[in-house]
Amino acid sequence: MTASVKIFHNVVWSRHKGAVFTALHDISAAGAIRYSMVQIADTEHDRVGFSDVDYSFHRYPMQKLFDGCYEDVPMLRMVRRLVWEVFSAKADLIVLPGYHRPEYWAMLAACIVTGKRRAVFCDSTGRDRPRRLHTSIAKRLFFSFCDGYFGFGERSREYLMSLGAKREKIFVPCQAAALPGSFSPERALVERARYRDGNPPVFLFVGRLSGEKGISTLLEAFARLYRRIPEVRLRLVGTGPQRAQLDEQVAALGIDGAVTFLGSLQDEPLSREYYGATCLVLPSRSEPWGLVVNEALSHGCPVVVSESCGCVPELVIDGVSGYTFPAGDAAALQRTMRKAMEAFVDAEGTARRCMDVICRFDPPSAAANIARGCALMLGG
Repeated sequence: MTASVKIFHNVVWSRHKGAVFTALHDISAAGAIRYSMVQIADTEHDRVGFSDVDYSFHRYPMQKLFDGCYEDVPMLRMVRRLVWEVFSAKADLIVLPGYHRPEYWAMLAACIVTGKRRAVFCDSTGRDRPRRLHTSIAKRLFFSFCDGYFGFGERSREYLMSLGAKREKIFVPCQAAALPGSFSPERALVERARYRDGNPPVFLFVGRLSGEKGISTLLEAFARLYRRIPEVRLRLVGTGPQRAQLDEQVAALGIDGAVTFLGSLQDEPLSREYYGATCLVLPSRSEPWGLVVNEALSHGCPVVVSESCGCVPELVIDGVSGYTFPAGDAAALQRTMRKAMEAFVDAEGTARRCMDVICRFDPPSAAANIARGCALMLGG
């Protein structure tokens, strides 16, 4: 007998979820479970300007509920539509998109009333933000009514367990990067060696230019490194509310000639940045996972990552794929960047090791973990 699962996700903008859901749809074609995916809206306010919504990464049947930005949909209208979707779904299991919005609580209640099994995506870790008593109680209550949980990695698992979830009901890792259609590991290995051969050290940041990303710490660390090694360069990819403030900091530190803001890049232009960088640096103070680390390692580019990032246990292998440092510590970051310059001189050898680390974190593997979780919940 065929079982059915209905998965809700917040926005189409997330290319990585499109890649994972596409792989899940491919699994569905040969399995005993049928999956249907619902995207709630196109994008979110803080994604506008960073990159366009690209439907080409979503190669599966999709129902979209609202056009435009998620936040522009009136709350009452959102709640009514999502509750109706749960009530009317001919599904044995509903996968909720999260737990931090009122409409997700309404969906949970609708699942309980209709007797549908329910699971939830969790993208948080215990290191994301300071834990507050009232939110911890609310999350513990929400999770107590769920039959299963899909997380990014081990830190998601630890966080869920700290809030009462049982280990055997937590399925990780369910996260993977969406790489350009032209990408291939074989080509990446060749391009990585070619771009780095004989070139000066270059550090790369990719992400939103906002406070939680710790870019101010990166600039301070880079300025210290630049004073010792004048040929070093820093390139920043992304847009965001901190751009003007970061421009001022660059000028104040006297590193104007060594720092380049590139704006938003995707696909081949972004791939070239990964190929050409000595290391990707992700200095975030709060980062549930850090998909740019997946992207960098896939391109053979090692990483320097703050210890606050969720991907650290799985992806940052000391001296193999990168190094970590304490978030917010510019002196430690400067030392770590210097160490990375020396450790990763062999571009081809480093690229091979990075690719070995990341190879099991691809969309088919993430989809298989979701499928395994769904099968166990339905079998239970």
